[in-house]
Amino acid sequence: MQTKKGQSIEDASMQMIENEIGFHSYNEKEWPIVRRIIHSTADFDFADKNRIIFHKDAIESGMKALKSGCSIVVDVNGVIGGLNKQNPKDFGNDIVCNISKPEIMELAKKEGKTRSQVSMRIAKSDIDGGIVAIGNAPTALQEVIKMVKEGIVKPALIIGIPVGFICAAESKEELSKLEETPFITNLGRKGGSSSASAIINAIFKLIQAESAS
Repeated sequence: MQTKKGQSIEDASMQMIENEIGFHSYNEKEWPIVRRIIHSTADFDFADKNRIIFHKDAIESGMKALKSGCSIVVDVNGVIGGLNKQNPKDFGNDIVCNISKPEIMELAKKEGKTRSQVSMRIAKSDIDGGIVAIGNAPTALQEVIKMVKEGIVKPALIIGIPVGFICAAESKEELSKLEETPFITNLGRKGGSSSASAIINAIFKLIQAESAS
């Protein structure tokens, strides 16, 4: 649990973001997510209009899936490091990260793919009906999109916010064109593991606020 002092620092940080941003174009459920991304990155560019792109069903689908105890599949351990560990425990959500498994490296070499691609492909049963959070590897996001188009999986939500220069922006643009699969993504090269975990933490916060009201 977060200490009282830690919570007061977080609250002060959130208020500072509110004061510096002022008017924005996000709605009442989108803004807490964007604000938490800014809090995790100190990057105010994320507040720009349409910098974060939400599928119309993204937030509701993500909240419903998390409350039902769905799996959370991530591309790297860095996403796990940024999660509030109490949240998944509350609903029994399994966190799945296959990237470091020895068999992944062997299979990737055999198939001529990246470890990120293979780690997503073998997690298909957890991805189907679950939440995918990708903050580091564009090839992981591309593989999930491919699986969706093949009809192999139907995720409740894809959080695709990989950082980088090679295929990062392109993979997110491809994600933004999915019509039937809920997603949260962003424009451009920015992103990262901390942004991906911030989105999950923010959705859990929305669940908590809904339960308290």
